[in-house]
Amino acid sequence: MKDPSWVLLRTNRSFRRYWLGQTAAGAGAQVTGIAVPLVTAIALDAGPAAVSLVAAAGTLPYLLFSLVAGHLLQGRDQRRSMVAADIAQVVILAQIPLAWAGGWLSVPLLAAITFLSGCCALVFGLAAFAYVPALVEDKDLAPANRAVQATRTVTEISGPGLAGLLVSAAGAPGALIATIAGHLASAAGVASSRPRSRTAGAGSTTAVPVPEPGQAPGAASAQEKRPTLLTGLRILFGDRHLRALTVHAATYNAAEQVLILNLILWAVQQQDVGVGAYGLALAAAGVGGLLGTLTALRLADMAGLGRAFAISLVLSCGVPLLLPVWPATGWTLAAVIAAVMLLRGIGEGNANIYSLTMRQQLIPRDELTRSAGAYTQVMYGSIPLGALLAGVVGETMGVRAGVLIGAVGLVLSAVPMLTPAFLRLRTIPVPAAA
Repeated sequence: MKDPSWVLLRTNRSFRRYWLGQTAAGAGAQVTGIAVPLVTAIALDAGPAAVSLVAAAGTLPYLLFSLVAGHLLQGRDQRRSMVAADIAQVVILAQIPLAWAGGWLSVPLLAAITFLSGCCALVFGLAAFAYVPALVEDKDLAPANRAVQATRTVTEISGPGLAGLLVSAAGAPGALIATIAGHLASAAGVASSRPRSRTAGAGSTTAVPVPEPGQAPGAASAQEKRPTLLTGLRILFGDRHLRALTVHAATYNAAEQVLILNLILWAVQQQDVGVGAYGLALAAAGVGGLLGTLTALRLADMAGLGRAFAISLVLSCGVPLLLPVWPATGWTLAAVIAAVMLLRGIGEGNANIYSLTMRQQLIPRDELTRSAGAYTQVMYGSIPLGALLAGVVGETMGVRAGVLIGAVGLVLSAVPMLTPAFLRLRTIPVPAAA
């Protein structure tokens, strides 16, 4: 049986060009993730506080602007928005090696550059969510998402090694040239792709009625015929499947912060797990993510979408409960962490494909970007709350208790998804509005 993602890449030239551009951009992003902290720490001789400030600046736009960005991008030509975001990234990131060569690079300037780069990445991501359904037919959405996610996972696994080689050869600021080249390739790939038709994801301005919370999809009140800033949230929480996906993602991200931030302290400080061993154990999550991405479609075909999603949730949300109860230390505990992260990564890889495709199918096409902004706002908004809770729990109850509470939180995040209606799904349901 031919792999559907491979068939899509062979037969759909526009999607192939888009995919090649995203592969290059993903590799460049991994270089940025390594090079920018090194620029802060080595080229600027800054301390941990400055490194954290620069890192936080890159994620801040997702917390501040996701809802607004999704609303403003809706109805615009998403292809042009993505190309403009890539070109802006090239101009913005080029300032780092230029400023370093000129001797006027500083931590505040680097934080500002990282913040602006994060704004561009946010715009690109929201537009891409709406653009992919315009490139492929509905039946090819899952293979398309799997192709993009698979190469993204590969670059996440291989990217740090590539970044290390580039930093060694060209220095941390010079290594960012690879990132700039990646964004140029992404801009070229997006610009040369052509949507199947002029849909909402490619620039339509048609608006559809949006259901109030509690209403059936397609039953909108008169005042919601004109989309507002909250329309995306109403869409997400007005459909039972979208609501379950959104609540799960927000709860999962918050619980993950509690788990991971306490796990490193418990494992390294109290259970004699070496820093190197801990890093290798966490790397297993990337391998699992790739395996999960590659097996997602086959699992859904065999078990049905609802049961496949449930299996992925058992792996990603249930297996981490083994961490705080396993009586081990040192390399033995590192091996347990690696096994848990491998299985958790497989579950996440599966679930990411299912969630992304379901949202693209269930959300009205002329509300994709607005709803993606709302989803990103909720999903990222829970991360700082989880980080704060991680510190409170670790300080008051101990870091091992923090690992346990984080693991229990992951289990609770799966509850909205495990309803009889969800488990009975064989394929993605057709929205009532259609």
